[in-house]
Amino acid sequence: MTRLSNHPERKVISLRLRDNVVLRQMSDDDRAELESHLSIVDGNKGDFLLHQGVREMEQYFILDGILKRVVANAEGKEMILRFAEEGEMETSYAAWRLGTPTPYGIVCVTKARVARMPLDAWVDFMNRRPQTKETFEYSVMHGMSEIMAHTITLHLLDAPGRLHRFLRKHPDLVDRIPRKELATYLNLSPETLSRLRHSDKV
Repeated sequence: MTRLSNHPERKVISLRLRDNVVLRQMSDDDRAELESHLSIVDGNKGDFLLHQGVREMEQYFILDGILKRVVANAEGKEMILRFAEEGEMETSYAAWRLGTPTPYGIVCVTKARVARMPLDAWVDFMNRRPQTKETFEYSVMHGMSEIMAHTITLHLLDAPGRLHRFLRKHPDLVDRIPRKELATYLNLSPETLSRLRHSDKV
């Protein structure tokens, strides 16, 4: 982990941050203040950025790669709630507001680079910038709505329907996510996923 202010690729990273869905409307002065709080983390596939059940929380802006939000039971069985890619963000804001431990983990699906900062510092930053807070909270609600829709999909659609919905909603991700990860997300076996994609030539 390296402070952004000391990072050898600081200028490139600053440009990438401008593309983030939450940060793109920010002024240069506000962005400069935000960057003073950020550290850069390069994660490998499978690395945890946030563990389920902890109380130390952070805000993540994705610069490169794909992250997943996952929940696991005591036996280690995992359910993937969502994927997020560069230009998006990950957070445990709802748990922070409720004063509860994180109900999920955040894990690198691929090699990934993120900008991170303590969540309480991010909330303090937002509270002084109502437009940024509004954009952020909309993004949080959109993510929660997406997770709810996915959970309903798992119950109501058959295997081909689940795959076709993902292809329709996330065509840019289907070839970037490892087959095993995508199969887990869709509650399919990797073999079933391969057969469905081959039969539909998708």
